Amino acid sequence: MCLKVEGKLTGLKPSQLRRLERLVRRRVSPAEVVGLELAGELLELSEDLGRRVGVLLDRAGTVQRVVVGDATRLRLPDLGRERSGPVRFRGVRLVHTHLRPEPLTQDDLLQLTQHRLDLTAALWRTPHGPARTVEVAYLRPPGPGEAEPFARVGPLPLDRLDLDLTRHLRELEAEFARAVRARDVGDGRDRAILVHVARRAEWNRGEGEISVAELRELARTAGVEVVDVLVQLRDRPDPRTILGEGRLQELNLRAMQLGADLILFDHDITPSQSRAIADITDRRVLDRTQLILDIFAQHAETNDGKLQVELAQLKYKLPYLARKDDALSRLTGGIGARGPGETKLEESRRRVREKVARLEAQVRELARRRRQRRALRAREGIPVVAIVGYTNVGKSTLLNTLTRSDVLAANKLFATLDPRSRRLRLPDGRDVVLTDTVGFIRRLPATLREAFRATLEELRDAALLVHLCDASDPAVERQVRAVDEILAEMDLAGVPRILVLNKVDRVPAPEAERLAEQLGALPCTARDPASAVGVAREIARRLPARVVPRAGGDPEPDPWVRSAGGRTDVADEDVPQD
Repeated sequence: MCLKVEGKLTGLKPSQLRRLERLVRRRVSPAEVVGLELAGELLELSEDLGRRVGVLLDRAGTVQRVVVGDATRLRLPDLGRERSGPVRFRGVRLVHTHLRPEPLTQDDLLQLTQHRLDLTAALWRTPHGPARTVEVAYLRPPGPGEAEPFARVGPLPLDRLDLDLTRHLRELEAEFARAVRARDVGDGRDRAILVHVARRAEWNRGEGEISVAELRELARTAGVEVVDVLVQLRDRPDPRTILGEGRLQELNLRAMQLGADLILFDHDITPSQSRAIADITDRRVLDRTQLILDIFAQHAETNDGKLQVELAQLKYKLPYLARKDDALSRLTGGIGARGPGETKLEESRRRVREKVARLEAQVRELARRRRQRRALRAREGIPVVAIVGYTNVGKSTLLNTLTRSDVLAANKLFATLDPRSRRLRLPDGRDVVLTDTVGFIRRLPATLREAFRATLEELRDAALLVHLCDASDPAVERQVRAVDEILAEMDLAGVPRILVLNKVDRVPAPEAERLAEQLGALPCTARDPASAVGVAREIARRLPARVVPRAGGDPEPDPWVRSAGGRTDVADEDVPQD
């Protein structure tokens, strides 16, 4: 049997198979969608088989493949990746039959977009109407106000179809090229669609909206432009594609329309799910953990930070190297050792495991050095006060204001990855080490928590924790609970703590007062020195009395009162980290 005849061939007679094989030799004019003679033969064959029949024609008008479906659906085989691209179509068009008068179906249109066909055309006979009716659809560049990424022609009698296909495809590909160039002239950022899938029985609109808003902010921090959001409720996620293949194809249509090249999931997905989704959509797929890892990689500045991020990335990557095959085997010699040997994939997996072991040893050494530094501080009698809290609540800004430092403070998630410590003189004259730590987030990835264990251990020797929260965030109460839960998991629930409500200048005064009273928090505006003085005084009040006062007798007058020169008597010297 001819290898170019594919699909549902079981049960066909030899004579029917030969008729299908003869279609492979047929040709039509390159400018025609399909010739009248070929269309008639397709319809006759389809009626004889009781199945849909389709042909793939190249731009020269030659039938390259014949595909047989069932009575209601025709599924194309894998066409490979040749030729197709953002500005070029596949170079083949699909002409297929419908057994009853029926326009192009959703499956037909999904295959058009998935395979980037030149066009797709459906043929059928209409009772008491034209002997041959056709409907054509082709892709078009996204434009304002267009709900679909494709255009339709028909249904109409085949002999009235007036379409110069050669010129049409040339002009259409030029139009796509202009659209892509116009998009690339922008800021060059990735364009993403966010996907949030929840169980219908567990759906909470408020929680879902907060989770999507947080993912949107993570995307912004990573330099990704969010072009759309998809929320789907299911009884249970599809084990292979999460959304289900049909809904995933609809997502692919939307991504094509909006020019999105990235799909971001608001939860973790398995390596097999990631591969399946990428294969169906032909787009990059990231989950929430991968996005956070990417942000950490962008923001890591010190060698210690880069080391911990690389360890977390490799640990997360290892399961993605789980598929086994014999491709690119490294053959060995000797009796009993011949055979496929170690595949390229197995070699990559082994190298990753070896590197993880090396990095873990370096992280243990990093933890040892930091323990030594903390022990030195303890001998000097200088207490450590650590600023903790959700990411992007203003921890670095508070450190800068209290110590007159210039630590990077940006309106981004995880702008701080490495602990930054500065010496601070309190209003009562005592010196403390004030430490800015990496921000927390709900569902903090386990790989990150493990990799940053050496950094987070800085909190264990803190005499006091300043828990900062953001009054302007609608999810402030949930964020406070999330930080409390993470601290409890780290066995830090017993460390004395001050809850500080930051950014009260961004909400109405009554709302700020209500939140402060409800949370039992100290209101503050971290960027305002006059407001931050209250935090310094509360630190002095809450620090254990055993802390040794600054040498030199009685405390000086309140250093937070500004002098005529506009300075505060706060030391800004760095505490050595290495």
